[in-house]
Amino acid sequence: MTPPGRPVVAHVLHRLAFAGAEVLARDLARQLGPPEEAPALADPSSDHSDPIRGRGFDFVFLCLDDAGPMSPLIRDDGFPVVPLHRKPGIDLPLAARIAAALAHHRVDLVHAHQYTPFFYTSVARRLRPFRSHPPVLFTEHGRHYPDTRKLKRVLANRLLLRPDDRVTAVGQFVRHALHDNEGIPRHRVQVIHNGIDPARFDPGPLGSAQRAAARAAARQAFQHIAAESNKPADLTDATPVVLQVARFHPVKDHATAIHAFALMHDRLPDARLVLVGDGDDRPTLEQAAWDQGVADHTLFAGVRDDVHALMPGADVFLLSSLSEGISVTLLEAMAAALPVVATDVGGNPEVVAHGHTGLLAPRRDAAALADHLHRLLTSTDLRHTLAAQAPARCRDKFHQTRMHREYDTLYHAMLNNPQPN
Repeated sequence: MTPPGRPVVAHVLHRLAFAGAEVLARDLARQLGPPEEAPALADPSSDHSDPIRGRGFDFVFLCLDDAGPMSPLIRDDGFPVVPLHRKPGIDLPLAARIAAALAHHRVDLVHAHQYTPFFYTSVARRLRPFRSHPPVLFTEHGRHYPDTRKLKRVLANRLLLRPDDRVTAVGQFVRHALHDNEGIPRHRVQVIHNGIDPARFDPGPLGSAQRAAARAAARQAFQHIAAESNKPADLTDATPVVLQVARFHPVKDHATAIHAFALMHDRLPDARLVLVGDGDDRPTLEQAAWDQGVADHTLFAGVRDDVHALMPGADVFLLSSLSEGISVTLLEAMAAALPVVATDVGGNPEVVAHGHTGLLAPRRDAAALADHLHRLLTSTDLRHTLAAQAPARCRDKFHQTRMHREYDTLYHAMLNNPQPN
């Protein structure tokens, strides 16, 4: 049981996978945890260096499904992780298990990430004998594709949302979707952009010895990945490398990424595609690489905890998603001064300024993605121009300090002034 004395916030998620929402939830807990443990925050209105102290919340992580591969890191951070083992379909007993966990940990505030955690948590609040009344902060991180309005959901949301609950969206696209497809009034949806620590992904100024050393180390890592996969390990500093970091899920549309790379590969036969991530679709994607003749030039790197060290070894970052909120991996690539080729969907245009920090193409348009990749990989000047502008955009608009500060303010507003403004 969480010790008394500090407000207790429950992060409720599907499971603790290595994905954007889960990483951001962990960072929030680490930054806003007990003052003696929380790192200093910086004031984003200045130069990110004016320290302010986290306000001292306790956190517990409730997982609708299993705990997930990131759970050992969460537990090592000192936060309880509670797997709830959801059954297939609508699992109403799950709501009772959530209610019991909220009561056991004396939860004061629930932060539900994505719609399903919000739904089950909202139902759980109504159950006896565990009736608990914590307000719920529902954060929507992204949207499925296709995304349609369902009247039953719209009506359910009117019953589930209480006046003291709050809703945040990670970007303007998501905010509009919550209104248009979920029926949530626009004035109830606050945008808090995803953010990262840009310094963690900065390998040094373009052209510097520091950056050259980071690139050489990343290229060695790519060679090692190739050798372990029985692929040609002949990458040199001149080998064109395209990097994509995303879980293997249909919404990320890796099939189009592989198709685009295959089309581009006909023009640049030495190029490599490095795919960082994993998931149930991996066998299908490996077969697609074979079928399109690029298996030896496509590296499946699996889940990695050193993405920040791999990015300097790439020449272009690729994201082929059908839909996105505010992609954390796009932010990381921009912080690493990588030019981006991405689909013009969801929140991607909020992150990537077309022609300034990257190039955008329609979803599922492999030919357009291939043309963008070829254009960047064959033009050093264009790559450097786009790369030079990317880090500043990331620092100015998507710094994690701003995100942490806004959530910290919102947590306190919900606890101390429960009625929304």
